[in-house]
Amino acid sequence: MKTIEKPISKQSRETSKHYKLKKQLTPYLFLLPALIVLGLTVFYPVLQAFSLSFTRYEGFTQPPQWIGWENFQRLWIDKVFWETLKNTFLYLVGVVPILVVAPLGLAILVNRKLRGIHWFRLSFYTPVIISTIVAGIAWRALYDTNGIFNQGLKAIGFTESIRWLTSPQLALWSVMAVTIWKGLGYYMVIYLAGLQSIPAELYEAASLDGSDGWKKHWDLTVPLMRPYLLLVAVISSISAMKVFEEVYIMTRGGPLNSSKTVVYYVYEQAFTASDYSYGCTIGLVLFLVILGLSILNLNLSRH
Repeated sequence: MKTIEKPISKQSRETSKHYKLKKQLTPYLFLLPALIVLGLTVFYPVLQAFSLSFTRYEGFTQPPQWIGWENFQRLWIDKVFWETLKNTFLYLVGVVPILVVAPLGLAILVNRKLRGIHWFRLSFYTPVIISTIVAGIAWRALYDTNGIFNQGLKAIGFTESIRWLTSPQLALWSVMAVTIWKGLGYYMVIYLAGLQSIPAELYEAASLDGSDGWKKHWDLTVPLMRPYLLLVAVISSISAMKVFEEVYIMTRGGPLNSSKTVVYYVYEQAFTASDYSYGCTIGLVLFLVILGLSILNLNLSRH
């Protein structure tokens, strides 16, 4: 006996559509407060900075004047900008490889069930929770002519103090050391989370196949940790390109612009020289460079 389906009324169809629409909009209603805050504090300032890049705006007393591409033409022949860009890329090359590899080694070392291992993890992570300003002041004292580093070198036979922060050849590398010191523990925790998600049975199977000691980490850990390696590479690259606090506290971009980075140059132009439009132009170029490097990094990781 065939069952006769009742026709769906127009009111039922409208109710069903209303329910589906309500179901689709509900998540966005929960996100709305956060989107409003982001819009006011992030998206609107970004758009405003982008528009200021095409104007001349040197203070709050005069409205911005449209000048088109003049700021970018000025940037093209700005020797200081190219020098800061070179320093920033040097910072990227000097810091990122170490912060990708060294924390993984630390994570492997502390990912053991040993007595007191939590204290070792805490000691490696302590620099992360120290303020960058405090760390910069402390390291500046260590780098001083009469600081611990120079005193230690004199104790082993050096006769002259090394000018860690006042030498054009050493200043940038000395600042890099602080960034590496602060970043090791942070990225170690990211790797540690990944290591603890790898089943122990895989290592047991690898040892039966003859892969033991550090070889098992090369054969097994590194391939399985690839997503975490990519994450650390992207985060550390962006952080290196945006470095500011360490430079501001320790060298102020000196000597002779040898440690001046792009972000510090943005600060210098916008808030010291009050050339806000030119500072926005430099910031826009830096944003495009970081975006390009991130996309390149992601594409390379897929192959």
